[in-house]
Amino acid sequence: MSALSSAPVEVLLRKLQTNSQITEGERQGLKELPIAPRMLRADQDIVRQGDRPSQCSLLLSGWAYRYKVLGSGKRQIVAFHLPGDMPDLQSLLLPVADHNIATLSEAVVALVPHAQMRDFLARHPSLAPVFWRDTLIDAAIFRESMVNIGQRPATERIAHLLCETCLRLESIGLAEQVNGSRAFAWPVTQIELADASGLSSVHVNRTLQELRARGLIATKQGHVTIPDWDRLKALAEFVPDYLALNAA
Repeated sequence: MSALSSAPVEVLLRKLQTNSQITEGERQGLKELPIAPRMLRADQDIVRQGDRPSQCSLLLSGWAYRYKVLGSGKRQIVAFHLPGDMPDLQSLLLPVADHNIATLSEAVVALVPHAQMRDFLARHPSLAPVFWRDTLIDAAIFRESMVNIGQRPATERIAHLLCETCLRLESIGLAEQVNGSRAFAWPVTQIELADASGLSSVHVNRTLQELRARGLIATKQGHVTIPDWDRLKALAEFVPDYLALNAA
């Protein structure tokens, strides 16, 4: 097993720096984090409910999502994960997975054995609160998702998710601002968006059509453009404090 190469270090560092100050010593320490990178196809489970994980996953490229499945087969997506995320870091303390994590697109995932992750944090104790803070922000995103699904109308619900995703991608350099518009890759299908928003796929389709008709978004070949950020943000009542992007 090799130490983390410079490129994966930058992916992880870029994410951690969105909400924490990282010293040069901590940056060098991250290079000691041992991993086993794997290329995964889309829709491949990383963790399944009931598993007893022995390693944490670090998403290096592509998207992943956290979900649960009911006995009826219905699926609820509770979070999307982006490059730099460690979606199952909580498995260090919670031995049995109570949900599933899967790739949304083709992805490169680094697997970090629990024993070595614990040893790494013991040798670099100042990084422990950095990873802890990142996990707490995951929980804040989950809470906002529950409010979104439970209380917002469909149009505002999807607008809020798009605003959140745009800022998260922008914070790690994966969204663009051109002539006042914001644009980013969006590999989420309408079925997946339905499972994430608590709407039917037909309702999602109508809602996206309405957002496009009002000039609030444009979609093309797996990309979303937000022509007027302030209008979409106002519609969604989007307040990004829970993302803690200014905490660093």
